[in-house]
Amino acid sequence: MPELPPSLQKEQKILERFMWLSIAVSLLTIMLKMVAAWVTGSVGFMSDAIETVINFVAAVVGLWALKLSAKPADANHNFGHSKAEYFSAQVEGSLILVAAVAIIYTGVERLITPQPVEQLGVGLLFSVIAAVLNAAAGYALVRGGKRYRSATLEADGKHLLTDVWTTVGVIVGMALVALTGWQVLDPIVALLVGANILLTGYKLLRSAILSLLSEALPEEELAKVNSFLDTFAEDNGVAFTSVRTAAFGRERLISLVMQVPGEWTVSYAHAHADEIEAGIANALGAAETIVHVEPFGYTTRTGPIFGDSLINSR
Repeated sequence: MPELPPSLQKEQKILERFMWLSIAVSLLTIMLKMVAAWVTGSVGFMSDAIETVINFVAAVVGLWALKLSAKPADANHNFGHSKAEYFSAQVEGSLILVAAVAIIYTGVERLITPQPVEQLGVGLLFSVIAAVLNAAAGYALVRGGKRYRSATLEADGKHLLTDVWTTVGVIVGMALVALTGWQVLDPIVALLVGANILLTGYKLLRSAILSLLSEALPEEELAKVNSFLDTFAEDNGVAFTSVRTAAFGRERLISLVMQVPGEWTVSYAHAHADEIEAGIANALGAAETIVHVEPFGYTTRTGPIFGDSLINSR
């Protein structure tokens, strides 16, 4: 089995370090939030702690997905294993939904049978520390995910940032309990947290499912491809039709037809195709491009189906 190029090996190590950071932060915040929940007896703090447990499990699954997605293409997976990252996002979304149901159930139960909360000052202190840790790690993961086009990293980072807002909501709710003495605010906060987590899980699942359907490249990447093809066509006297794109995790696939003058030799057309492959890879950072060469005026079966214009976003 061929190994990854050195540049991709370096990138893979960076991504795995990000996931180890997420795992470490999740473990630390679990301890902080569990202590806050145990000291205060607050179902609001407990709901926040449950979500952090989900963060930890999701980070472990994400690390596994990153390792699997880095495996090069083989006889059974000709285009590699990049889509493994989307399965990680699906697992994370599913776990979030389970956590939301558990939190909402606990909140309803506490509404029916109210219990007083104690030592809120200690609980609030631990929760603030946990929120700061999650915010720093989440911001780093989202930035890393966007930079390295990692669905796993970005999804985990967004989950951590969502957890920050959840914790902020819990802190505000518990502070109001301390100021007003209204114990009913504790389960109400838990229910609001559960509803927020439910929405987050839905968005993650929806995004992962759409990605598994091989969506076209994002608008900004499509613009880069179009710009390169426009310039290349003008400079070399060729035309492009039936341009199609797909994103597979960190991988990018582009398929296109290059129409050339009929008198061109195969070798000359092939040299231009090599330039296109290298140019698109350079424009996107990395990409696999399949170029089909035709003489001007020749119409293939793909023409009527996919149209004779450049990428449909133009």
